Amino acid sequence: MADRGWRLAEGVSLSGRNTFRVEARAERLADVHNPAALPALFSEPWAQFAPLLVLGEGSNVLLASDVPGLTLCLTRARIALVEDGPDSALVEADAGVAWNDLVHWSLGRGLCGLENLALIPGTAGAAPIQNIGAYGVEVGEFVDSVQAFDRETLRLREFEREDCRFGYRDSVFKREGDALIVTMLRLRLPKRRPVNTAYAGVAEELAAMGIEGPPKHRQVAEAIARLRTRKLPHPALLGNAGSFFKNPVIEAAQAGALAAAHPGLPVFPGPSASTRKLSAAWLIEQAGWKGFREGDAGVAAQHALVLVNHGRASGAELLALAERIAASVQARFGVPLEPEPRIVGGRFDPGRAQGG
Repeated sequence: MADRGWRLAEGVSLSGRNTFRVEARAERLADVHNPAALPALFSEPWAQFAPLLVLGEGSNVLLASDVPGLTLCLTRARIALVEDGPDSALVEADAGVAWNDLVHWSLGRGLCGLENLALIPGTAGAAPIQNIGAYGVEVGEFVDSVQAFDRETLRLREFEREDCRFGYRDSVFKREGDALIVTMLRLRLPKRRPVNTAYAGVAEELAAMGIEGPPKHRQVAEAIARLRTRKLPHPALLGNAGSFFKNPVIEAAQAGALAAAHPGLPVFPGPSASTRKLSAAWLIEQAGWKGFREGDAGVAAQHALVLVNHGRASGAELLALAERIAASVQARFGVPLEPEPRIVGGRFDPGRAQGG
Protein backbone atom coordinates (compact mmCIF):
# COMPACT_ATOMS: atom_id res chain seq x y z
CA MET A 1 0.00 0.00 0.00
CA ALA A 2 1.27 3.48 -0.86
CA ASP A 3 2.28 5.73 2.01
CA ARG A 4 -0.63 8.15 2.56
CA GLY A 5 1.31 10.25 5.07
CA TRP A 6 -0.79 9.22 8.06
CA ARG A 7 -1.78 6.20 10.13
CA LEU A 8 -5.37 5.88 11.37
CA ALA A 9 -6.77 3.95 14.35
CA GLU A 10 -10.15 3.88 16.11
CA GLY A 11 -11.14 3.80 19.78
CA VAL A 12 -7.64 4.61 20.98
CA SER A 13 -6.82 5.31 24.64
CA LEU A 14 -5.23 8.72 25.13
CA SER A 15 -4.07 8.13 28.72
CA GLY A 16 -0.47 7.88 27.51
CA ARG A 17 -0.82 10.93 25.26
CA ASN A 18 -1.73 13.54 27.88
CA THR A 19 0.49 14.56 30.78
CA PHE A 20 -2.42 14.59 33.25
CA ARG A 21 -2.58 10.82 32.55
CA VAL A 22 -6.39 10.89 32.60
CA GLU A 23 -8.24 8.16 30.78
CA ALA A 24 -10.06 9.23 27.63
CA ARG A 25 -10.58 7.54 24.28
CA ALA A 26 -10.31 9.03 20.82
CA GLU A 27 -13.03 8.04 18.37
CA ARG A 28 -10.42 8.25 15.59
CA LEU A 29 -6.70 8.99 15.95
CA ALA A 30 -4.52 10.00 13.00
CA ASP A 31 -0.74 10.11 13.42
CA VAL A 32 0.46 12.31 10.55
CA HIS A 33 4.13 12.02 9.60
CA ASN A 34 3.91 14.15 6.45
CA PRO A 35 2.15 17.55 6.77
CA ALA A 36 1.82 17.67 2.97
CA ALA A 37 -0.77 14.90 3.36
CA LEU A 38 -3.17 17.10 5.36
CA PRO A 39 -5.21 18.24 2.31
CA ALA A 40 -5.85 14.61 1.37
CA LEU A 41 -6.64 13.64 4.95
CA PHE A 42 -9.22 16.40 5.37
CA SER A 43 -10.73 15.56 2.00
CA GLU A 44 -11.83 12.23 3.46
CA PRO A 45 -15.62 12.31 4.08
CA TRP A 46 -15.27 11.20 7.71
CA ALA A 47 -12.74 13.99 8.44
CA GLN A 48 -14.24 16.97 6.62
CA PHE A 49 -16.75 18.03 9.26
CA ALA A 50 -15.69 15.95 12.25
CA PRO A 51 -14.84 17.61 15.57
CA LEU A 52 -11.05 17.97 15.72
CA LEU A 53 -8.47 17.87 18.49
CA VAL A 54 -4.85 18.56 17.53
CA LEU A 55 -2.67 16.89 20.14
CA GLY A 56 1.06 17.40 20.62
CA GLU A 57 2.58 16.00 23.81
CA GLY A 58 -0.75 16.58 25.57
CA SER A 59 0.99 18.88 28.06
CA ASN A 60 -1.45 21.78 27.76
CA VAL A 61 -4.78 20.00 27.64
CA LEU A 62 -7.31 18.58 30.08
CA LEU A 63 -9.45 15.79 28.62
CA ALA A 64 -12.72 16.05 30.54
CA SER A 65 -14.40 13.27 28.52
CA ASP A 66 -13.83 10.92 25.60
CA VAL A 67 -12.90 12.74 22.39
CA PRO A 68 -15.36 12.50 19.49
CA GLY A 69 -14.40 12.97 15.86
CA LEU A 70 -10.75 13.11 14.91
CA THR A 71 -7.70 13.46 17.13
CA LEU A 72 -4.67 14.55 15.08
CA CYS A 73 -1.01 14.17 16.03
CA LEU A 74 1.76 15.67 13.87
CA THR A 75 4.75 13.41 14.41
CA ARG A 76 7.47 14.72 12.06
CA ALA A 77 10.30 16.19 14.16
CA ARG A 78 12.86 17.89 11.93
CA ILE A 79 15.03 20.87 12.94
CA ALA A 80 17.00 22.74 10.28
CA LEU A 81 19.25 25.79 10.09
CA VAL A 82 17.89 27.49 6.98
CA GLU A 83 19.79 30.78 7.16
CA ASP A 84 23.01 31.59 9.00
CA GLY A 85 23.98 35.27 9.22
CA PRO A 86 26.67 37.12 11.16
CA ASP A 87 24.31 38.28 13.92
CA SER A 88 21.43 35.80 13.83
CA ALA A 89 20.18 32.58 12.31
CA LEU A 90 16.83 31.36 11.03
CA VAL A 91 15.82 28.01 12.50
CA GLU A 92 12.97 25.87 11.19
CA ALA A 93 11.29 23.27 13.39
CA ASP A 94 8.48 20.87 12.54
CA ALA A 95 5.42 20.89 14.80
CA GLY A 96 6.34 17.50 16.24
CA VAL A 97 9.71 18.60 17.66
CA ALA A 98 9.87 18.44 21.46
CA TRP A 99 10.23 22.04 22.62
CA ASN A 100 13.07 21.38 25.07
CA ASP A 101 15.00 19.56 22.33
CA LEU A 102 14.72 22.69 20.18
CA VAL A 103 15.97 24.89 23.04
CA HIS A 104 19.10 22.79 23.53
CA TRP A 105 19.65 22.30 19.79
CA SER A 106 19.80 26.07 19.37
CA LEU A 107 22.05 26.63 22.38
CA GLY A 108 24.38 23.92 21.12
CA ARG A 109 24.88 25.91 17.92
CA GLY A 110 25.69 29.17 19.65
CA LEU A 111 22.20 30.65 19.28
CA CYS A 112 20.54 32.35 22.22
CA GLY A 113 17.21 33.70 23.36
CA LEU A 114 15.39 30.48 24.24
CA GLU A 115 17.36 29.68 27.41
CA ASN A 116 14.67 31.06 29.74
CA LEU A 117 12.16 28.73 28.06
CA ALA A 118 14.12 25.57 28.89
CA LEU A 119 12.22 22.50 30.09
CA ILE A 120 8.79 23.81 29.12
CA PRO A 121 6.83 20.68 28.15
CA GLY A 122 5.14 20.37 24.79
CA THR A 123 6.03 20.61 21.12
CA ALA A 124 7.29 23.33 18.81
CA GLY A 125 3.89 23.36 17.12
CA ALA A 126 2.17 24.27 20.37
CA ALA A 127 4.63 27.07 21.23
CA PRO A 128 3.17 29.83 19.03
CA ILE A 129 -0.44 28.84 19.77
CA GLN A 130 -0.02 29.59 23.46
CA ASN A 131 2.79 32.12 22.94
CA ILE A 132 4.61 30.17 25.63
CA GLY A 133 6.58 32.17 28.14
CA ALA A 134 8.57 31.78 31.34
CA TYR A 135 11.03 33.71 33.47
CA GLY A 136 10.49 36.99 31.65
CA VAL A 137 10.64 35.71 28.04
CA GLU A 138 7.96 34.82 25.47
CA VAL A 139 8.50 32.83 22.29
CA GLY A 140 6.66 35.43 20.19
CA GLU A 141 9.69 37.70 20.48
CA PHE A 142 11.69 35.29 18.31
CA VAL A 143 9.07 34.04 15.85
CA ASP A 144 9.90 34.89 12.25
CA SER A 145 6.95 33.08 10.72
CA VAL A 146 4.60 30.15 11.24
CA GLN A 147 3.28 27.66 8.70
CA ALA A 148 -0.24 26.40 9.33
CA PHE A 149 -2.79 24.28 7.51
CA ASP A 150 -6.08 26.08 6.85
CA ARG A 151 -8.96 23.61 7.12
CA GLU A 152 -11.32 25.88 5.21
CA THR A 153 -9.15 26.26 2.11
CA LEU A 154 -7.30 22.92 2.53
CA ARG A 155 -4.00 24.74 1.94
CA LEU A 156 -0.83 25.44 3.87
CA ARG A 157 -0.52 29.15 4.76
CA GLU A 158 2.41 31.29 5.90
CA PHE A 159 1.92 33.70 8.80
CA GLU A 160 4.50 36.43 9.33
CA ARG A 161 5.17 37.41 12.91
CA GLU A 162 2.76 40.36 12.85
CA ASP A 163 0.04 38.10 11.42
CA CYS A 164 0.30 35.84 14.47
CA ARG A 165 -1.20 38.55 16.74
CA PHE A 166 0.69 37.42 19.80
CA GLY A 167 -0.59 38.38 23.24
CA TYR A 168 -0.20 37.07 26.76
CA ARG A 169 -0.64 33.30 26.29
CA ASP A 170 -2.54 34.12 23.12
CA SER A 171 -2.27 34.17 19.32
CA VAL A 172 -4.38 34.04 16.18
CA PHE A 173 -3.90 30.27 16.19
CA LYS A 174 -5.46 30.00 19.64
CA ARG A 175 -8.33 32.30 18.70
CA GLU A 176 -9.06 30.42 15.48
CA GLY A 177 -9.06 27.10 17.31
CA ASP A 178 -8.98 24.04 15.09
CA ALA A 179 -9.45 26.04 11.87
CA LEU A 180 -5.66 26.46 11.72
CA ILE A 181 -3.22 23.61 12.38
CA VAL A 182 0.37 24.72 13.04
CA THR A 183 2.75 22.54 11.02
CA MET A 184 6.07 24.42 11.25
CA LEU A 185 7.72 27.17 13.29
CA ARG A 186 10.52 29.47 12.15
CA LEU A 187 12.55 31.34 14.75
CA ARG A 188 15.02 34.19 14.23
CA LEU A 189 17.58 33.61 16.97
CA PRO A 190 20.41 36.02 17.84
CA LYS A 191 24.03 35.01 18.28
CA ARG A 192 24.65 37.71 20.87
CA ARG A 193 22.12 38.83 23.45
CA PRO A 194 22.33 39.88 27.10
CA VAL A 195 21.13 37.14 29.42
CA ASN A 196 17.87 37.76 31.26
CA THR A 197 18.27 36.89 34.94
CA ALA A 198 15.89 39.50 36.38
CA TYR A 199 13.10 37.04 37.18
CA ALA A 200 12.89 36.04 40.85
CA GLY A 201 15.10 33.11 41.74
CA VAL A 202 17.24 32.95 38.60
CA ALA A 203 20.22 34.96 39.89
CA GLU A 204 20.07 33.06 43.19
CA GLU A 205 20.07 29.71 41.38
CA LEU A 206 23.10 30.75 39.31
CA ALA A 207 24.89 31.74 42.51
CA ALA A 208 24.02 28.35 44.04
CA MET A 209 25.57 26.73 40.96
CA GLY A 210 28.81 28.59 41.68
CA ILE A 211 28.58 30.80 38.61
CA GLU A 212 30.64 33.94 39.07
CA GLY A 213 30.45 36.91 36.72
CA PRO A 214 28.11 37.14 33.72
CA PRO A 215 26.59 33.70 33.09
CA LYS A 216 26.57 31.97 29.71
CA HIS A 217 23.26 31.31 28.04
CA ARG A 218 23.59 27.56 28.57
CA GLN A 219 24.16 28.18 32.28
CA VAL A 220 20.95 30.21 32.43
CA ALA A 221 19.11 27.32 30.76
CA GLU A 222 20.51 24.93 33.37
CA ALA A 223 19.47 27.26 36.19
CA ILE A 224 15.95 27.51 34.75
CA ALA A 225 15.73 23.72 34.41
CA ARG A 226 16.84 23.29 38.04
CA LEU A 227 14.23 25.78 39.21
CA ARG A 228 11.45 24.13 37.21
CA THR A 229 12.45 20.64 38.36
CA ARG A 230 12.40 21.70 41.97
CA LYS A 231 9.13 23.65 41.77
CA LEU A 232 7.05 21.49 39.44
CA PRO A 233 6.26 17.77 39.75
CA HIS A 234 7.44 15.68 36.81
CA PRO A 235 4.45 14.45 34.74
CA ALA A 236 5.98 10.98 34.48
CA LEU A 237 5.76 10.69 38.27
CA LEU A 238 2.65 12.74 39.01
CA GLY A 239 0.16 13.60 36.26
CA ASN A 240 -0.10 17.34 35.63
CA ALA A 241 -0.12 19.98 32.89
CA GLY A 242 2.21 22.48 34.54
CA SER A 243 0.71 25.85 35.43
CA PHE A 244 -3.04 25.41 35.24
CA PHE A 245 -4.09 29.05 35.61
CA LYS A 246 -2.90 32.19 33.84
CA ASN A 247 -1.55 35.01 35.96
CA PRO A 248 -4.52 37.42 36.00
CA VAL A 249 -4.15 40.85 34.41
CA ILE A 250 -6.22 43.56 36.08
CA GLU A 251 -6.45 47.35 36.17
CA ALA A 252 -3.65 49.11 38.03
CA ALA A 253 -6.03 50.77 40.47
CA GLN A 254 -7.52 47.43 41.52
CA ALA A 255 -4.04 45.93 41.85
CA GLY A 256 -2.96 48.82 44.07
CA ALA A 257 -5.97 48.37 46.33
CA LEU A 258 -5.35 44.62 46.60
CA ALA A 259 -1.67 45.13 47.39
CA ALA A 260 -2.57 47.60 50.14
CA ALA A 261 -5.11 45.16 51.61
CA HIS A 262 -2.86 42.10 51.23
CA PRO A 263 0.82 42.87 51.96
CA GLY A 264 3.08 40.42 50.17
CA LEU A 265 0.91 40.13 47.05
CA PRO A 266 3.31 39.99 44.07
CA VAL A 267 2.38 42.61 41.46
CA PHE A 268 4.14 42.83 38.08
CA PRO A 269 3.84 45.20 35.11
CA GLY A 270 0.96 44.35 32.81
CA PRO A 271 0.81 44.39 29.01
CA SER A 272 -0.16 48.10 29.11
CA ALA A 273 0.63 51.04 31.37
CA SER A 274 -2.83 50.87 32.94
CA THR A 275 -2.69 47.18 33.87
CA ARG A 276 -0.85 44.95 36.31
CA LYS A 277 -0.24 41.20 36.42
CA LEU A 278 -0.80 39.30 39.65
CA SER A 279 0.61 35.98 40.81
CA ALA A 280 -2.10 33.35 40.45
CA ALA A 281 -0.03 30.97 42.58
CA TRP A 282 0.01 33.46 45.49
CA LEU A 283 -3.75 34.01 45.29
CA ILE A 284 -4.45 30.26 45.21
CA GLU A 285 -2.08 29.53 48.08
CA GLN A 286 -3.60 32.30 50.21
CA ALA A 287 -7.02 30.79 49.52
CA GLY A 288 -5.75 27.58 51.12
CA TRP A 289 -5.47 25.23 48.16
CA LYS A 290 -1.76 24.40 48.07
CA GLY A 291 -1.31 20.68 48.73
CA PHE A 292 -5.08 20.04 48.72
CA ARG A 293 -6.25 16.57 47.76
CA GLU A 294 -9.68 15.04 47.32
CA GLY A 295 -9.57 11.48 46.07
CA ASP A 296 -6.91 11.45 43.35
CA ALA A 297 -7.49 15.05 42.23
CA GLY A 298 -5.35 17.63 43.95
CA VAL A 299 -3.02 20.61 43.97
CA ALA A 300 0.74 20.09 44.05
CA ALA A 301 2.47 20.52 47.39
CA GLN A 302 5.39 22.22 45.61
CA HIS A 303 3.41 24.82 43.68
CA ALA A 304 -0.17 26.06 44.12
CA LEU A 305 -0.54 26.72 40.40
CA VAL A 306 -0.27 23.03 39.46
CA LEU A 307 -3.24 20.67 39.52
CA VAL A 308 -2.22 17.01 39.82
CA ASN A 309 -3.62 13.55 39.21
CA HIS A 310 -2.49 11.23 42.01
CA GLY A 311 -3.51 8.16 40.03
CA ARG A 312 -7.07 7.64 38.87
CA ALA A 313 -8.60 11.11 38.83
CA SER A 314 -10.83 11.76 35.84
CA GLY A 315 -10.61 14.85 33.71
CA ALA A 316 -14.08 15.85 34.93
CA GLU A 317 -12.90 15.65 38.57
CA LEU A 318 -9.88 17.84 37.83
CA LEU A 319 -12.08 20.34 36.00
CA ALA A 320 -14.47 20.51 38.97
CA LEU A 321 -11.53 21.13 41.31
CA ALA A 322 -10.23 23.92 39.06
CA GLU A 323 -13.65 25.56 39.15
CA ARG A 324 -13.76 25.40 42.96
CA ILE A 325 -10.32 27.00 43.18
CA ALA A 326 -11.26 29.81 40.82
CA ALA A 327 -14.54 30.42 42.64
CA SER A 328 -12.78 30.73 46.00
CA VAL A 329 -10.16 33.16 44.64
CA GLN A 330 -12.93 35.25 43.08
CA ALA A 331 -14.84 35.30 46.35
CA ARG A 332 -11.83 36.30 48.46
CA PHE A 333 -9.95 38.69 46.17
CA GLY A 334 -12.47 39.67 43.48
CA VAL A 335 -10.05 38.41 40.81
CA PRO A 336 -11.18 35.92 38.13
CA LEU A 337 -8.85 33.12 37.10
CA GLU A 338 -8.64 31.62 33.62
CA PRO A 339 -7.26 28.17 32.81
CA GLU A 340 -4.11 27.94 30.73
CA PRO A 341 -4.67 24.42 29.31
CA ARG A 342 -7.34 23.75 26.72
CA ILE A 343 -10.39 22.05 28.20
CA VAL A 344 -11.65 19.29 25.89
CA GLY A 345 -15.05 17.77 26.47
CA GLY A 346 -16.08 20.26 29.12
CA ARG A 347 -16.51 23.95 29.87
CA PHE A 348 -14.70 25.88 32.59
CA ASP A 349 -17.41 27.56 34.69
CA PRO A 350 -16.44 28.64 38.23
CA GLY A 351 -20.06 29.74 38.74
CA ARG A 352 -21.00 26.07 39.16
CA ALA A 353 -18.75 25.91 42.22
CA GLN A 354 -20.04 29.05 43.94
CA GLY A 355 -20.92 28.08 47.46
CA GLY A 356 -19.28 24.69 47.01
